[in-house]
Amino acid sequence: MNLSIENTIDHVRLLLRKDKEPYLRLYNIMGFYPHDLSLYRVALMHRSTTSTNRQMRHINNERLEFLGDAILGAVVADIVYDRYRNQQEGFLTTLRSKIVKRETLNELAVKIGLDRLVIHSDRLASSHNNYMNGNAFEAFMGAMYLDRGYDYCMYFIKERILGRYINIDKMSQKEENYKSKIIEWCQHYQCQFDFVITNEKMEAGNAPKFYAEVVIENVPCGKGVGYSKKESHQNAAQQAFMKVQSDVKFVNSIMDLRNQRINGKAEQKKQQQPQPVEMKEEKQPQPVEKKPAEKRPVEKKSVEKKPAEKPIEKKPIEKEPVEKKKRVKQQPVEPQPAEQEPAKRPVTRRRRSTKPKEGEAAQPTGTNDTKA
Repeated sequence: MNLSIENTIDHVRLLLRKDKEPYLRLYNIMGFYPHDLSLYRVALMHRSTTSTNRQMRHINNERLEFLGDAILGAVVADIVYDRYRNQQEGFLTTLRSKIVKRETLNELAVKIGLDRLVIHSDRLASSHNNYMNGNAFEAFMGAMYLDRGYDYCMYFIKERILGRYINIDKMSQKEENYKSKIIEWCQHYQCQFDFVITNEKMEAGNAPKFYAEVVIENVPCGKGVGYSKKESHQNAAQQAFMKVQSDVKFVNSIMDLRNQRINGKAEQKKQQQPQPVEMKEEKQPQPVEKKPAEKRPVEKKSVEKKPAEKPIEKKPIEKEPVEKKKRVKQQPVEPQPAEQEPAKRPVTRRRRSTKPKEGEAAQPTGTNDTKA
C-alpha cells in the first residue's frame, strides 16, 4: 500500500468535485481520502434519527457498529500480539480490553473531532448519553473497512490513534479494573461484600444515570456514578479500593466486624448442635436374700381300712369220660348199570306240496317232471 501516491491521486480527483468539505474533514481524521462517502454518513447517524430507504429498511449506524466492533478488536489484537511477543494470553487480553472499552473510545471520538460529525436528535445534545460517541467510533471503523479495507484500518489505528492519543505502554501498566481488585481483596481477607444500585435517574433524552455503592461487612466503602451499571460499579469500586489501601483505621474496623461475624456464627453452630445426653449410671439391683420358706404341717387324713377279703377257693374241674367212637367198616358199593338213553327218532323232512292251489298254475318241481 503506497499511501502517498494514492492520496495524491485522490487529491487531484477532489479538485474536480464540488462537495469538497466532507472529504477534507474525513481526510483530517483518517489520514487518507474516503471513496464511498455514503458509508460514512450512515456510520455517523445515531439511531435517534433513524430513517427508512426505498426498500423500507431502517438507516442508522447500528449495523456498522456491529461490524466495526469486530474489526477494531481484530486490529488491536494484531498490534498487541506483534508488540508484546513475550507476554502471555492474559496480559494481551487485558490490554486489548483497555483499548477497546467504551470509555476509551468515547475519549478518542472527542479528541479526533468525530463527535462534531455525529448526527443525533436535539434531545441528546445536552444529555450525557451512554457512549454515543464511542458507538459512532466503532461504526466509523466498520465504514472504513468496507470502503478501503483492512490495511487502511490498521494504518488508522496504529499511526493516527495509538501513535498520537494513546500510550500503549503506560496503559499496559495502568490498573483500571478496580471491581476485580476489590473482589480479590475481600476474598483474601474473607470479608462479605456487595455492589448495590442505590438510585437511578432519567436525564434529558431518556439517558439513565446510575448511583452505585460498595458495601463491605455492611459498611459503605465507596460510591460511584455512571451512565451504565458497569460504569457506576467501577467508579464505586475504585473509591473503595483506594480507601482500603490507604486508611488503616478503616481496615481495622472492617476486620473487627469480620471477626465478630465469624465468632457469632461459631456460637450459633454450637447452640444448634444437640447437646450430648449424660448417661446416668444404672443402679444394679441388689441381690435379694431368699428366706427359707416355712413348711406348713401337712395334716394326714385318716384312711379307713377295709376288711380283708377272703381268698376264693378254686374247685377242681371234673372231667367227663370221652366215649370212643367205633369205626364202622364201609361195605363195597356195587356198580350200577348206566341208564340207556332212549333211541332218537329219525327226523323226516316234509316236502313242499307241489299241488297248486286253486286258481294257480302248476309249477315244475324237478327235472324229471319237466322231461315228462
